[in-house]
Amino acid sequence: MMTEHIAYLLLGTNLGNRTENLSKATTAIRMFLGRIELQSHIYETEPWGKPHQPLFYNQAIKITTPCSPLETLHLIKQVEFLLGRDSSEKWSPRVIDIDILFFDSIAVESPVLTIPHAHIAERKFTLEPLKEIAPDLMHPVLHQSIAELYLTCKDELTAKPVDAIYQF
Repeated sequence: MMTEHIAYLLLGTNLGNRTENLSKATTAIRMFLGRIELQSHIYETEPWGKPHQPLFYNQAIKITTPCSPLETLHLIKQVEFLLGRDSSEKWSPRVIDIDILFFDSIAVESPVLTIPHAHIAERKFTLEPLKEIAPDLMHPVLHQSIAELYLTCKDELTAKPVDAIYQF
């Protein structure tokens, strides 16, 4: 019997048709990684780390996957490549960005992968959509729920829901 894992991912895009980019990403995630169990609203967010670029659309999703953390990372990189991601510059505008936020309740620290994602507690654009679908999810290192992390987050950048609910 195949082992199923639960992962939380954050999708982001600020180039081209942002809604379409998220739709294509979720379709590819279903194809390559597994089932999408939950999706947050889409949030329009200010760029973090590198201002003076277009606003982002971000969405948190919960997936069930048979893949290991490293397999998940590899397949995510393939999806980003297929959708036209240019990874040459850190925090630059992008067609799609997919981050692994959590994977089961494990902590991984390696040269290629850090789980939970290192900046979760610092970023409203991550916490806002994640709080919508998993407010009680416990951070396995910080030992606080997503709702608690959101309340203590010092990020002042805005993350506001886009009017429509998109379930791709």
